[in-house]
Amino acid sequence: MTDIKQELDRIKARISDTNFLANKGLSNEVGIHVFKYAPQHELIVRDYIERLVNSSSDEFRIIERDMYKILLEILAEKRVLGTVPGLEEKKGKDYLLAQLQKIATQEEFLEKMKYEPHKYGDVLFLTGIGKVYPFMRSHKMLDTMQQAFSDIPIVMFYPGEFNGQSLNLFDKFHDGNYYRAFNLL
Repeated sequence: MTDIKQELDRIKARISDTNFLANKGLSNEVGIHVFKYAPQHELIVRDYIERLVNSSSDEFRIIERDMYKILLEILAEKRVLGTVPGLEEKKGKDYLLAQLQKIATQEEFLEKMKYEPHKYGDVLFLTGIGKVYPFMRSHKMLDTMQQAFSDIPIVMFYPGEFNGQSLNLFDKFHDGNYYRAFNLL
């Protein structure tokens, strides 16, 4: 447990760095970073993010987007949220997954995540990645986000493994390959 707390303590210094905030040193790549952690540390990570988001800073401004909350918002707006449990019971989880992925597309997620104007010092935190799986796949979402958020750093909090090439959610599910991201620490 001490290791995760030490890693979390390094985040604030990392996102305060002027080169990080300016997306420098990335060989013209989009500033997408992954903070990977063991799934059993989810509650510790959530608590840390909440405290960091609610703290004031002169160096950075955190914009948090919880992917699970966005999914619920999309489903509520489409007026299908209440039908989800019954649909799964009647048609099965595979059918439900296919229907929800048609309704809550990466483009729908992106529209909910956008904000203007982006300012120097903004850092976009993507949270809720584990809670939204398998309805939204992180590597596909990162691909969709590249153009809309190319001017600010993105930090995806990922409960699993990222080796610089592939994402393995919960250290079990191959979530996809993603070569454009960097480990945050």
